[in-house]
Amino acid sequence: MTRSPTTPLPPPGERRRLRETASLTRPQLAKRVGVRPGTVRAWESGRSTPHGRNREAYAKLLADLAEGTADAGTPESVPVRREKEVTAVVTVCLDKPGGDGRPEAFAQAPSPASASFPDLTPAQAFDALYSFCAPALVRQAYLLTGRRTLARESVERAFQLAWDRWPEVARDPDPAGWVRAAAYEWALSPWHRFRRRHRQPEPPPPEEDDRALLEVLLRLPPPYRRTLLLYDGLGLGLPETAAETEASTRATAGRLTYARETVAARLPDLSDPRELHRRLAELASTGRLRAAEPPVVRGGSERRARFWTRAAVAFTVALIGTTALTLRTAPTRYEPPVPPGETVRGVPPRVAPGPLSEEERELRTRLRKELPRGPERLTPQAR
Repeated sequence: MTRSPTTPLPPPGERRRLRETASLTRPQLAKRVGVRPGTVRAWESGRSTPHGRNREAYAKLLADLAEGTADAGTPESVPVRREKEVTAVVTVCLDKPGGDGRPEAFAQAPSPASASFPDLTPAQAFDALYSFCAPALVRQAYLLTGRRTLARESVERAFQLAWDRWPEVARDPDPAGWVRAAAYEWALSPWHRFRRRHRQPEPPPPEEDDRALLEVLLRLPPPYRRTLLLYDGLGLGLPETAAETEASTRATAGRLTYARETVAARLPDLSDPRELHRRLAELASTGRLRAAEPPVVRGGSERRARFWTRAAVAFTVALIGTTALTLRTAPTRYEPPVPPGETVRGVPPRVAPGPLSEEERELRTRLRKELPRGPERLTPQAR
């Protein structure tokens, strides 16, 4: 009986490099092979080795990725590619109404051959910005809040605000950064804790490693969490991160150092910033979050604008009516106030008349008869 030869596999570090070069996350590669993301993580770290059909499928996929890498040339590092993707999003969002780019965990890069459309309506330009930026922003907001509903709501409110101020956003040198800052501010608002639906916890990620990373992130203070996501997640520079978080460069560096030390203390495997970047991207991809369609967001913004406009008009009409009624009914002269009454002492109480006696009735009868016929009254006479 002969034994079939074992399919050769590249070293663990080369496996991970091939996956990163192809811009694939562990969940995406695990779906292609038919295993769990934790299994792929164990294969890439060298803790386990695939066998049987999984080994053949994994080796074939790595060989295909290696061929694609050889055809594409020398691969770029992950931070450099991320920075270029973010720059491409910023420059193309207002130039192209759609694209066939592949969405990533934090950025969505358009096709290199995409042409610009200078004659765009405001709605088309807004839809282009939303299509490129919204999916990545939803995943970023999920890392900030740990809540899928709040993440979608934050992105929708940020884009609704952008549509209300579209002339300002369209002329901004970084429209994606403008919307990202608005989404982060809404997601990290402390008032959400008083909302009834946010008092119930949401189901955590299925993988244990993802749950541990999300728990560590949520325990960080919001400014530190935001700084870590911008610098190690999106790949922004320290000055750009400081400007977006409205802090000094020294304070931003201190926040970043503290956040990294906290994460490394709980998860020693993430002491390397590049590994932390990969894990953040994978955690954001496990949320399975989808943003609403651009017309829905624009319609919600327009409905909210109409509501507040009508409310302002109604309040103005009520204020004018109240002012007119006050002018109509207000007194035109000064009327001194009536002083309050005072108690007078020493006055005998008023006695009500009672029944007359027999003598009093006789006296009253005699007076009534004699008075008209009494003596003549004295009248003064002039002399």
